[in-house]
Amino acid sequence: MKRYILAAAAALILQGAFCQVDAKDQVSPAVALKMLQEGNNRYAAGEPTYPHQDATTRESLSSGQAPFAVVLSCVDSRVPPEIVFDRGLGDMLVIRTAGHVVDNAALGSIEFGVGVLKSPLLVVLGHESCGAVKASITAVDEQSPLPGAIQSLAEAIKPAVDKTRGTTGDRVAETIDANVQMVVEQLKKSEIIRTALENGSFKVVGGVYDLDTGEVHFHDH
Repeated sequence: MKRYILAAAAALILQGAFCQVDAKDQVSPAVALKMLQEGNNRYAAGEPTYPHQDATTRESLSSGQAPFAVVLSCVDSRVPPEIVFDRGLGDMLVIRTAGHVVDNAALGSIEFGVGVLKSPLLVVLGHESCGAVKASITAVDEQSPLPGAIQSLAEAIKPAVDKTRGTTGDRVAETIDANVQMVVEQLKKSEIIRTALENGSFKVVGGVYDLDTGEVHFHDH
């Protein structure tokens, strides 16, 4: 109980320091996901509308933010979430790491979006031909460590690599899917995220971006 009270107090302090979030300002998880899907459809069709990128929006957000989605994605320069989902200022809280690996800084950032900003949707976004996954497969299978801190990525992705060993299909594609799902399950173990899920007004989904078509294929949700 004491830990819960301290956590709640910390959340209130953070909320007061960064913004004021009102529940009425947020949409449902289903609507949030639909907004992302619609934006991706526009982008993939070559018909983006570039919403919320004007001066009026910029000025309106100067006093606070209420992003409708938190997106954890890879750092790959070909997969910028704001462009992929055709969104703008204040729409998404984006966290990017190679292979969308979750360390303490990434987790804390995600928990801030979920627990403090009250975003109703969390998306783990992988992508086709992920270099971090490819390198991890080689490092794990050949037992050849990657240089410097890059090795930490291979260690984080290793469970997904192990899961697809011996597959008769596309090893890289299957490992990318497995890595997305593994991170989704990893995030669900967070106390803040688990509490949000139990409240019923929040959802976590995974998806994979196709480099050729520009489409995001969401996992079953």
